Amino acid sequence: MTTESAIPVNIITGFLGSGKTTLLQRLLRSPQLANTAVLINEFGEVGLDHMLLEAVDTETVVLQSGCICCTIRGDLKDSISALYGKRERGEIPPFERLAIETTGLADPAPILFTVMADPVLRHHFRLGNVVTTVDAVNAARHMADNPESVKQVAIADRLVLTKTDLDEAGDEAEIHAALRALNPTAPIFEAASDEIEPDALIANDIHDPAGKTAEVRHWLAREADLSETDHGHDVNRHDGDIHAFCLIFEKPLDWTAFGIWLTMLLHAHGEAVLRVKGLLNVVDLPAPVAIHGVQHLVHPPVHLERWPDRDRRSRIVFIVRGLERGPILRSLAAFNRLAEERATFR
Repeated sequence: MTTESAIPVNIITGFLGSGKTTLLQRLLRSPQLANTAVLINEFGEVGLDHMLLEAVDTETVVLQSGCICCTIRGDLKDSISALYGKRERGEIPPFERLAIETTGLADPAPILFTVMADPVLRHHFRLGNVVTTVDAVNAARHMADNPESVKQVAIADRLVLTKTDLDEAGDEAEIHAALRALNPTAPIFEAASDEIEPDALIANDIHDPAGKTAEVRHWLAREADLSETDHGHDVNRHDGDIHAFCLIFEKPLDWTAFGIWLTMLLHAHGEAVLRVKGLLNVVDLPAPVAIHGVQHLVHPPVHLERWPDRDRRSRIVFIVRGLERGPILRSLAAFNRLAEERATFR
């Protein structure tokens, strides 16, 4: 099964009380998600009673919308495997997408590792978007006091700001700025005012043929904003620890050298590299390669059919904890320089 044909797994995360369940209910009502399976901790938390159509067993129900909901019992891998087994045996409809709602205190990274590291799951599933809900009323306090909240924001592909209609302080602009500082590439939606369609949140990811070019264009638009304030230094610091920066290379990069460099970087500092996204101009390739990683986990590279704009430079956005831009830039430049020298003497 290819990456594009595998079942995408979307993660819905966010701190306690940030509106994950409300967002999930809202999404499940859409016909676009009729072929979706959802793994949650307890049905009671999601309030699905009025939506139930059929109880498959003590853990699984089919909703009126056609969605399948199942409780997580014990190990996540076992729950995913059991759900897929029911699908293959015809006990539940053949879902085409899996969504997982995490607990409010969860670090989403281990869930991503579970999907990508297990050889059985990896054969049938692939990672989709990570969607993080952020409580506008309590966002500043949560991010100041809880590292889980900060990490949930930093590794998100999409951010949904909730409860803006209850925020009497009216500091949405400051919250947006704080979220941008932590994660400059993730689109921000406001649940109270935006028409949030499932495609905008959990479809059209980097591996979706229908959306990968648009996704990369969005990365580049956000990267341009980041680069304007970068000026060669670390920017967008959050409490002096987590920050984002962009590396830009005028010359094409050697793919082998880049792969070795990234592997070594993540081996040495994987816990500190929260996110890496980039568009690479690779030597001897006519079109760019998109890369996308979370900590130790790197998604399969995506080869685009064409460049999304006229800019042919390699551009890589990092979100890191406690690492500096300068050493990372110099180390990658050194690897690529060695590759160029070897190519000269062949």
